[in-house]
Amino acid sequence: MAGPIYGCLAQDHARLDALLRQAIAAPGEVDRSSYAAFRAGLLRHIGMEEKILLPAARRARGGVPLPVAARLRRDHAAFAALLVPTPTAEIVGEILGLLEGHNALEEGVGGLYESCDELLAAEAEAITSSLRAAPEVRVAPYSDGPRVRAHIQTLLDAARGGGPPLTQPLPRPRRS
Repeated sequence: MAGPIYGCLAQDHARLDALLRQAIAAPGEVDRSSYAAFRAGLLRHIGMEEKILLPAARRARGGVPLPVAARLRRDHAAFAALLVPTPTAEIVGEILGLLEGHNALEEGVGGLYESCDELLAAEAEAITSSLRAAPEVRVAPYSDGPRVRAHIQTLLDAARGGGPPLTQPLPRPRRS
């Protein structure tokens, strides 16, 4: 039976998946409204995991991160980078491909959410309340260009190849 952390975050995955599917319902097109809601929601979801869940798990383990934490952070960085440029079918395809493996790491048997429900059982309800109360994320305008594309490729390579944890921040999109 899924615990409260699993339930909260898996429910958010389902909401995000529905928004992304809606954004690509018309073949070859990306519905900007649905994609914008997905984009903001995914950035909020990443923040929930990075700012609330992973730090709580690390504290519960005496300062030692979960073994999957570095992989999740590489994925999160790749997702954030993929959300910088104007959405295209290619970008959405990359997001879908990355989501498949990423969500399995979180929702699968013995995955992040199940592990956190066990590890944080005494405080699971409080953590779930914090997750639900996480603020919306301010979303910057889209930014396109060769540097953005090169950065995305670097982060995708790290996410796919299990490269080292990121040490450089994501580029800030230029304001239009």
